Amino acid sequence: MKNIVLLTLAVILSTGSHAQIKAAPIGFDIRRENIERGKMDTISYPSNTVGVNRKALVYTPPGYSPEQKYPVLYLLHGIGGDEKEWFNNGVPHIILDNLYADGKLEKMIVVLPNGRAMKGDRATGNIMDRDKVEAFATFEKDLLIDLIPFVEKKYPVKKEKDHRALFGLSMGGGQALNFGLGNMNTFSWVGGFSSAPNTRMPEQLLPNPEEAKEKLKLLWVSCGDQDGLIGNSKRTHEYFKKHNVPHVFYVEPGGHDFKVWKNDLYVVSQLLFKDVDYKSLLEYHDK
Repeated sequence: MKNIVLLTLAVILSTGSHAQIKAAPIGFDIRRENIERGKMDTISYPSNTVGVNRKALVYTPPGYSPEQKYPVLYLLHGIGGDEKEWFNNGVPHIILDNLYADGKLEKMIVVLPNGRAMKGDRATGNIMDRDKVEAFATFEKDLLIDLIPFVEKKYPVKKEKDHRALFGLSMGGGQALNFGLGNMNTFSWVGGFSSAPNTRMPEQLLPNPEEAKEKLKLLWVSCGDQDGLIGNSKRTHEYFKKHNVPHVFYVEPGGHDFKVWKNDLYVVSQLLFKDVDYKSLLEYHDK
């Protein structure tokens, strides 16, 4: 297997006997002064899937130039949010700006979509209504047919699958695993943070484990150790482990909240669009 994670890494921060991925340092999510910053914009794209124009946020990195081509991370929100949930609660622009200032990231564009693909796509009323829940599944078509082509026309992005990542939190974590593993000719970097029960059962999620071994650069599953939804991540990890699918399984202190998800973004963003192997993962381990 070439240029993919060559191990199954179970890392449990709360247990000292295991290898440990280092958590984000204090201040990683605090706005720094006197550093170059990226830019966050709102875009509106025509969705043939939904039949209306839909909104997304797009982060372009410090030093962004239309003359340069960039890989793209699509970062998905949870069931109670929309395209602004990460921005308002997870401050990805601040986390990434700080990492760029420290020279730790590959330059990338980050797209924050609204994963509720329906005409009334706001997180209002009963967010558990059947039509609103089904709209998260519909987003797969909107993402592939409408949003990605729009981003690739509007921004100077690399269009090959090895330059496209899909990650998300909670409901968005389930979407990222479902859509990413269901479309491995589109995404090479796939992962779920605290994935919700919308995550397909492992046998449906990855019926052909050998395909993932050949096509993915990074497969990531993480969850807080106090999260009531951790069973979704554990069953997924156990299936990957049983079938020797290279992946990272990262259990960290915390519940179902942005303290965990911000830490996930901090760690994962440093792995994206680089050669990922055991040595590169060691830098995140306590010695």
